[in-house]
Amino acid sequence: MKNIILLVSLSLLPLVAVGQHEHHEGMSMPMKGKAMADSARPMNHSMHGNMGETHQGMAMDSSSNDSMAMPNYGLTMDPSMPGMTHSLSRNLPMNRNGSGTSWHPDNTPMYAYMSQPSNNKWSYMLHYAIYLRYTSQNFTNTDKRGRGQQFGVPNWFMGMAQRKVGKRGLFQVRAMISLDALTVGPGGYPLLFQTGESYRGQPLIDKQHPHDLFSELSVSYSHAFSKDIDLFGYVGYPGEPAMGPPAFMHRISSFNNPDAPLGHHWQDATHILFGVATAGFRYKWAKVEASSFTGREPNENRYNFDKPTFDSYSYRLSVNPSPSLALQFSQGFIHSPEDLHPEEDVTRTTASILHSKGLGPNSYVTSAFVWGRNSHQAGEGENSFLAESSWQINRTAVYGRFENVTKSAEELALIPSDSGFPYNGPSELTINSLTLGINHRLAQVHNTDFVLGAQLTGAAPTKALQPIYGNMPLSGEIYLRLSPSLMTMRSMNHSGHGGMGNMKGMRH
Repeated sequence: MKNIILLVSLSLLPLVAVGQHEHHEGMSMPMKGKAMADSARPMNHSMHGNMGETHQGMAMDSSSNDSMAMPNYGLTMDPSMPGMTHSLSRNLPMNRNGSGTSWHPDNTPMYAYMSQPSNNKWSYMLHYAIYLRYTSQNFTNTDKRGRGQQFGVPNWFMGMAQRKVGKRGLFQVRAMISLDALTVGPGGYPLLFQTGESYRGQPLIDKQHPHDLFSELSVSYSHAFSKDIDLFGYVGYPGEPAMGPPAFMHRISSFNNPDAPLGHHWQDATHILFGVATAGFRYKWAKVEASSFTGREPNENRYNFDKPTFDSYSYRLSVNPSPSLALQFSQGFIHSPEDLHPEEDVTRTTASILHSKGLGPNSYVTSAFVWGRNSHQAGEGENSFLAESSWQINRTAVYGRFENVTKSAEELALIPSDSGFPYNGPSELTINSLTLGINHRLAQVHNTDFVLGAQLTGAAPTKALQPIYGNMPLSGEIYLRLSPSLMTMRSMNHSGHGGMGNMKGMRH
């Protein structure tokens, strides 16, 4: 128990370290002229009612040199500005966009290129991340299970096009692709204790499966009845239903970590499903939505389009009580998700808290707490817990992720006995894992970041797993990440949405 408490404490070290800074942030020194307007522009809180008074302290008045305020350091793009807004609301900032229809905190940093050509009603945005990396799993136990290494390139690319329709409508098209099947191989990349999906008729164990070439092709439309009320619809083939937090690759707190969480198939694995339809309603800072979708996860052919069945459904309640927080609770009733166990249905329940806070012109902290549970027809179920945090300090980031996941012996392919690993232990097994990492931006060229990073993961498997994996397996990796630079309010003001070439990222 002491080891687990220590692992959790280390994973949340960045959040603890900035706690005192955040407490005093409400009292900022007054600034004059254009500098004040650029660095402390007030956030539009029409979507929060009186949130500007209740949660943000005194609102900044740019016409007064004596104003005291809580600056957002340019993290939140004001929806009253011309150009792109939130995907599903004309009255919310685009920072709130998560994967599918999920919500981030409004203060969430964004790494993207954006363009709105002159005399064009459309706005465009492109996100992506490419990790050129070497990973070595369980390198301290070369004679144990899970030993693996690979030079690979995990990656994803997402593009969006949006236009306003009349005085109240908003239409958006979104596409996401991944070349994982080519750059890490059809069998995925090594990842100790990871499970989920299959390849060549066998379950993937100690490997993370590649994502499909077409990971999202969706359209959505929302109608604003007022600044506080939106009704929207979303259709994806493939797409993401209303379930779970934003998927890990789009969650800013995990942006620096190239690896999927071990609890991925307990928390956010439904982010790629071939056939999704969602309807939702927002009132001020709360949203309720429901989805019908295809329960079966993508098959091992990563280049095709699977048959839509719409045999599963989910609901999600999301609440953003302040610009720094996003909370959600969701539940999905998933029909036959696993190809190797077509007779099994799963009820997946998740809850999460996301936090984002600007600490200065070049610094911020983001964190996530996620719980996910898979319950099966027989009544048994397994839980997963995740706590992760990332602290950006100018050009350098430090980050951590702690996970506590319960997996069955069958999930880990330890039974039946012909699995090749003699096993007579319990049917439920607990794995604790801690990742600590650091990266540094080497260069910024044409609004593109080149970031060098390294991380180390230590696992503490339950006693029954130690003869198979080792007492304290260690895994590590080094990587070079290519991604768009950080977008800021200042760059938005200066560029006027004039094009990708004019969009500036944060510079040290």
